[in-house]
Parts: sequence; structure tokens; C-alpha cells
Amino acid sequence: MDILHLLFNAVTVIFIATTMFTAGLGATISALWGVFADFPLLLLALLGNLAVIPLLGWGLADLLGLPTASFIALVLVASSPGGPFGAKLAMVQNGDVVAGAAMQVLLAAIGSLTFGPTVNGILTAAKVGGGVSLDVAALVRTVAILQLVPFGVGLLLRHNAPQAARSWHPTAIKVSNVTFLIVLVGMLLGNWRDVVALVGSLALLAGFVLADAAFAIGTLLATGPTVRRTTMGSVAAVRNVGPALAAVGIAFAGEPAILGALAAVLLSGLVAALPIAAFLSRGRGSHNSHATR
Repeated sequence: MDILHLLFNAVTVIFIATTMFTAGLGATISALWGVFADFPLLLLALLGNLAVIPLLGWGLADLLGLPTASFIALVLVASSPGGPFGAKLAMVQNGDVVAGAAMQVLLAAIGSLTFGPTVNGILTAAKVGGGVSLDVAALVRTVAILQLVPFGVGLLLRHNAPQAARSWHPTAIKVSNVTFLIVLVGMLLGNWRDVVALVGSLALLAGFVLADAAFAIGTLLATGPTVRRTTMGSVAAVRNVGPALAAVGIAFAGEPAILGALAAVLLSGLVAALPIAAFLSRGRGSHNSHATR
């Protein structure tokens, strides 16, 4: 089991790094500047992902009357933006991958700083759980190594050796797709007992509703044409598992009930987000993946 766990972690790292490298290969510096120069888009995305969605998670947990473990898990997920699956869903929907990847990396970096205070504030106000103490520097390093660096390498290669970038791009997409499927299957097989144990509870429903609502919020709180706005929706719908897992291990001593609820919320969120991305891809050409809107 330890070997399988190590293999799963290795494939997950490859998936994240390859996905961000692929996004970088399809980007240009001018396209990125167009995204970051859109201050309304940045402000709305930060507002939605760092404030509205965490509050939505709290409200949903309270409305459904979730037990303590599921309540904490939903708040942890809602408070952690910038999941690497967001960039992948941008590819799945043939969306604005450049804008999606850029926003996802930015949210992951800022979210690693805001996660602890946000979770502490919500759980304290809700009188659930205890204080959350995290190694912020470690979270920032993780985001930089696994997401920012591969994206930057791909971007530099596209800028300095465009022919090589074009030749590598199809292979990078294939590796990203294959590892994506392996990670999904691994999550299902590795956590199926936890998920089955929660069948009939409201934790699965909460994760599903949170992802759908986050997609709607991300889409509505965005600027530009539909392709870019729905891409922002996919980025918002998929949260970052890293800080949430770190919080469970550090602040809650790896409590099995919280880990099980966390797996259930994350998986049900993916179940909600993937069909939306697949549906949006219908009628969209692959050129959208590389265009700047």
C-alpha cells in the first residue's frame, strides 16, 4: 500500500507539472499580459474565490446541518482556491487555457496565504473545530515548484523556441490526459470506502452543490466573452486540495472522519465540474484553447 501511495503521489505530481507545462506551451507573454492587465477580471476573480465561495461553503454547511467532520471539510475546500484541475478543465472545455492557467496559478499563490486566516475566521465564527496553524512558506513553495515553474518553463520555451514548443505540445497534452485519468481512478479506488460510508449523508450533496455554485459564481464574476467567463467558472469550481490536506494533518491530527469527508467533497465536486466542462466543449474548436479572449 505504501508503494501504491508513493506511485499515486508521483503520478499526481507529474499530472500537475505536465498540465501547467502544457498550458505554458500554449501561452504567449502578450496573452498573459492581456489577462493580468484586465484589472476588473482580476478583482472579480479574487473577490469570488477568496471571499464569496468560502462564505458560500460556510452557508451551505450550516444550511444542510452537516456534522462537524463534513462541516470542516467543506469549509477547508471552499477556502482553498487555485486547484490544478482548473487548468485541466479549461482544456477539457476548449476554453481560454491561457487565462485559466494564469488565473489558477495566481489564485493558488494568493490562496496559500489567505487559506489559514479564512478557515480560522469561519470556524471560529461558526464555533466549529479549532484553530488552524499552517506552514505558509511550505505552501507557497509547493505552488511555486509544482505550478508556477512548469508554467514558466513552457512559456519561455514557447517564446524562445516556438517550433520546439509546437512539436512538444501534442505529447505534453497526451501525458496530461493520461495522468489525469490515472489520478481520477486513483482517487476513486483509494477513497472508495470513505465515499461509500458517506452515501446517504449530505456531504456528497454539499460537495456537488458547492462545485456547481462556484462555477456559476466564477462565470458571473468575470469579464470578457463567454469562453473566458466559463473558463473562470471551471477554475473557481475546482479547489486546491494541498492546503486542505495540510490543515487536516496539522490542525486536526489527520482525523479519519475529516479525511473521509474531504475525499467525498472533492470527488463529488469533480463529478459536478467535469460534465459541465465536457458539455461546454461541444461546438467549440480546439483553437479556443490557445486564443486570448
